[in-house]
Amino acid sequence: MTDAKHVAVIGGGAAGMMAAGYLQSLGAKTVLYERNRKTGAKLLITGKGRCNVTNACDVSTFIHNVMRNPRFLYTAISRFTSDDTMEFFESRGVALKTERGKRVFPASDSAADIVMALRRYLEESHVRTVYHRVEAIERTENGFLVITKDRCVPFDAVVIATGGKSYQKTGSTGDGYRFAEALGHTVTPLRPSLVPLECEGTLCRTLQGLSLKNVGVKALDESGKTVYDDFGELMFTHFGITGPTVLSMSAHLKDIGKKTYTVSIDLKPALDEATLDKRLLSDFSKYKNRNFDNALNDLLPQKLILPFVKLSEIAPDKKVNEITKEERRRIVTLLKHLTLTVRGTRPIEEAIVTSGGVDVKEIDPKTMESKLCPGLYFAGEVIDVDAYTGGFNLQIAFATARLAAEGILGVTR
Repeated sequence: MTDAKHVAVIGGGAAGMMAAGYLQSLGAKTVLYERNRKTGAKLLITGKGRCNVTNACDVSTFIHNVMRNPRFLYTAISRFTSDDTMEFFESRGVALKTERGKRVFPASDSAADIVMALRRYLEESHVRTVYHRVEAIERTENGFLVITKDRCVPFDAVVIATGGKSYQKTGSTGDGYRFAEALGHTVTPLRPSLVPLECEGTLCRTLQGLSLKNVGVKALDESGKTVYDDFGELMFTHFGITGPTVLSMSAHLKDIGKKTYTVSIDLKPALDEATLDKRLLSDFSKYKNRNFDNALNDLLPQKLILPFVKLSEIAPDKKVNEITKEERRRIVTLLKHLTLTVRGTRPIEEAIVTSGGVDVKEIDPKTMESKLCPGLYFAGEVIDVDAYTGGFNLQIAFATARLAAEGILGVTR
């Protein structure tokens, strides 16, 4: 073991723990640096505490779900697939389940099971973990110096796995970008991705807490062109909208703030307008002696009825048997196209992932090694790659971490 490589892994999140444990198991002498008191802080809150650990799709489908620089990830995802991730955790006692969209979760619905499995991996591999913030990484003639507040330690290689700038309370404060730039790398512009959207007006605040399932959701740009189209769940908040469809949509709203986007919600996606009009006529016949605001219970959630009536500009006390054909057309249009104007995104601190990062043109996709600084490797969110929700981003973290470890030790397979 005297010839073992000394490797520093910076960051004790998903990518860092996977990289450190794998390096040590392959024979490297590994030190994991984590600025928090414990590893896996962000993992514990991932997926609202459930931890969508991967997506059980094939490599081609996986790459299709990567929004930024998908081709860069082909080797990493092919070498350590979703099946490999599932086998990794199941072999360590974590039962998994697959839900809609092939999203994989721990059967317990507890992210703590994933975190504990990775912590055990570190312990069983005998990785040394140092709970100090890394202040700087310096290049030397023979490798690198990793500098903390009170120590300066030499290493043969370094893996930067510090995450992005989202969820900064978990320690993701962007240190990795600073280290990369100091070592000569370019960091592409950073922005929040997979993030809730803020909307104009008072409608969302009025509907705060209302969750809509099985609705159609479209995002349209200033010219009216559809830039995103989805089906699923959406939730109203005091500032705007969130939920799986919204988070994925946010990744497609380029230059948001400079450009104006609208979101169109189809409350009845299973019905075309003609069929929906017949449904309205049937309901109005059923409730012919009721006021308009008391005849929509079969169509809409209770919390949405009064705001919907207000948007229709039809008097709430108008008898439904007096509603005109034109007014009915207005109701149908509103049911199929409830429109919100997007003001912007929530701050990057509230984003699931950071879009942007270390430029992939400066990283070897077959090893994750820097093309500019030999011995320097990258893994996870610090790289300029990100994907949709659904377990894809965690799989990227695991796969790039494994590839970086193999790159450092010259493992081929």
